[in-house]
Amino acid sequence: MPTVNVYLTFNGNCEEAFNFYKSVFEREFSYIGKFKDMPTADGKPCPPDDEQKIMHVGLPISQETVLMGSDTTSASGPPVKMGNNFSISVTATSREEADKLFNGLVAGGQIVMPMTVQFWGDYFGMCTDKFGINWMVSFNTKA
Repeated sequence: MPTVNVYLTFNGNCEEAFNFYKSVFEREFSYIGKFKDMPTADGKPCPPDDEQKIMHVGLPISQETVLMGSDTTSASGPPVKMGNNFSISVTATSREEADKLFNGLVAGGQIVMPMTVQFWGDYFGMCTDKFGINWMVSFNTKA
């Protein structure tokens, strides 16, 4: 059975927001990483303005729920605005289930990032469905 979590996107204040959520929920981050720590794409270094921005953060809220987030970068498109600053993240139990869910969600919508194995090891993709909802689908290949 897949799990579903909320993924929040910020314009450079993700770390500040998540430190606030951390204090409210009295939990510790399961992971926090910055864009400067990410492998370079095509040998291009991370732009200096993006180095300290959050690439990914996870804050477990319960055994089943993780609040996740990141900042946008100069390369990731226009700045987020209220209303498009979240995605629904689905973690599948198999690669086949991930493909089935992704293909179902993207029908009539738009692929943002095709399903591929990412540098952190997950099989992962992003899409926007035909209703304008942003989705992230993943399968942990190391599980």
